[in-house]
Order: sequence, then structure tokens, then C-alpha cells
Amino acid sequence: MLFSLAKVVLFLPLITHNGNAFAPTGMISRQGYSFELQATAVFNQKNVNILLRRNARVMDSLATLSEDVSEITRLRFALGFDTASEAKSALREAIDYRSKGRGKAIVDAAQEAYETAFIGGGWDNEVVRDAAPHANLINKFISSKNIVTTSTAKGDLIYVIRASGIDDKAMMDKVSVEQLSEFFMYVKEIHNLVANTRSEQSGRLCEVIFANDIVGVRKAPDPRFSKALSSSSSQYAKLYPSLAGPTLITNLPFILQAFVGLFKPLFPKSVQDRLKFVRAPVLASVKDLTPLTGSGAVRKNFIAEIDRLLLK
Repeated sequence: MLFSLAKVVLFLPLITHNGNAFAPTGMISRQGYSFELQATAVFNQKNVNILLRRNARVMDSLATLSEDVSEITRLRFALGFDTASEAKSALREAIDYRSKGRGKAIVDAAQEAYETAFIGGGWDNEVVRDAAPHANLINKFISSKNIVTTSTAKGDLIYVIRASGIDDKAMMDKVSVEQLSEFFMYVKEIHNLVANTRSEQSGRLCEVIFANDIVGVRKAPDPRFSKALSSSSSQYAKLYPSLAGPTLITNLPFILQAFVGLFKPLFPKSVQDRLKFVRAPVLASVKDLTPLTGSGAVRKNFIAEIDRLLLK
């Protein structure tokens, strides 16, 4: 059982976009945010202007690679690597991925869906959902019941996964590993677009917080599903550096909490540093994740719960 659950917590790279993923309190608009930023946000280490000044030399070096790379993207690469040469090499690879082949097709589809979703003044999530690669197959298994994205008051994304709600075996009987990997890469790009836009608008570098809920888990994921996760997540650090924030493994069964020390080494070192095993009663109380995307008390209580857990 320990082995099974240890494998299940590796669902953290699963970046999918479904349901009313960007809830009203975190909605992007062309004019700005529909929520107020914390007054102190621009004075801490998330302050974009301060980070730009501190990393000016690396930023200038990265700018020589392409005129099409946004300032926020260059900043993420500057922050995401130990040396300027590593950052430059990674950005070069990212530019190559985004400029040709299947990578370009995925990035272009995400950009078009992202822009179309704003037509009408709101956010049409179905446009983004339906434009995902192989959505006609995958969306039958991925829904707001098992995976959602919502927002903190500061603009960070909270990506919530309930592993027990995903019938991964049935899905992988219909979908190839390559198809699912492409689907994941598309949603990573959507999250990247959202986080970068919010960072530009607010002056605060936004990130994605992961909440991997273990309620109801009884078995390890299908190996084909794991392979698809590994394929897409292996590119995450190089293609989207400085985007991933804290990772919360929530509601681990009580009998296994004593073995938390055994789980951490299963994660990459970069993840271990921001990994927390925590109890999340509000999250555990919902039958499925759909209420987390609404505007009612459940979502508000969940956001407050996440804020408390991040302070631990």
C-alpha cells in the first residue's frame, strides 16, 4: 500500500484545465483583475520590478536569443537556473520547441483558445477546453469533478487534483500515451499564459500552487498514464521555469502519515524543497471538486484553507 500511494502522489505534474477553472474571484479581464491585490504584494520577493533589476545582466543575455520572448518569460528563465549559461541553454531549447513541429501546434492552439476565451468580456472556459489536443477523447474522463484550477486573492493559480476521481485505466484504453502527453503540454501552456498575464498586470510574479488530494485512493495509476505524466512533466522545468509554486499533498490516510519521510525522496529535489504533506478538511469534505470553482462558501473556505496551509 505504501508503494501504491507513493506512486499516486506523483500525480503532481498533471496540469489539466477543465471545468470553470478560473473562478470569478480570479478572473482575468482585458482591463485588469476583478479582485484587489494585497497592498504588500509589490514589496516582497515576488515584486517583478525588483526581480528585473536584480537579474538585469542575465535578462540582457537572454534577450539576445529572440525579440519575441516576453520580459516575464525571460525573468522566469533567469530565476529558474543557477547560472546564466544554463538559463540561456534552456531558453534556447524552449524557443526551438515553440517554433516548430508539434510543440508549435500546441502553443499556437493554446494562444488562439486563450484569446478567443475573452471575446464577450468574460472567460469562456469551454473554448479552451474544447481546443485542447484530443479533447474529444480526453474530456470524457477529465472534468471539474476530478481536476480544477482556481485562484488565490493574490492571483496565483491553485491546481487541484483528486486522483481517485480519475478512471485512468479506462482513459488509457481510449487514448495513447502521446495523445495524453500533448494534452498535458497544452494545458501547461494555458496556465503559463494566465500566470504571465497576471504577473504583467499586477507587478507580482504569479505561480501555480499544486494541491494533490489523496482522498479515496486505493491503487497506483495505470502505468500508461504514469508514462504520459512523466513525458510531459520531464519538460516542465526547462519549458516553464519559475512557474511551479508549493506542492501540497493533502489528506494522506492517517496510518501513513508517519511515513511521510519516505515519500519526499521520491520527488525531484526541486519539488522536495516546496513539498508539504497536510490535512485539508474543507477539500476532503467535498464529494467532488466542482464546488471549488463556484462563488459560494465552499470555494471561499477552501481558498482560506490553502492560505493557512501555505503559512505552515
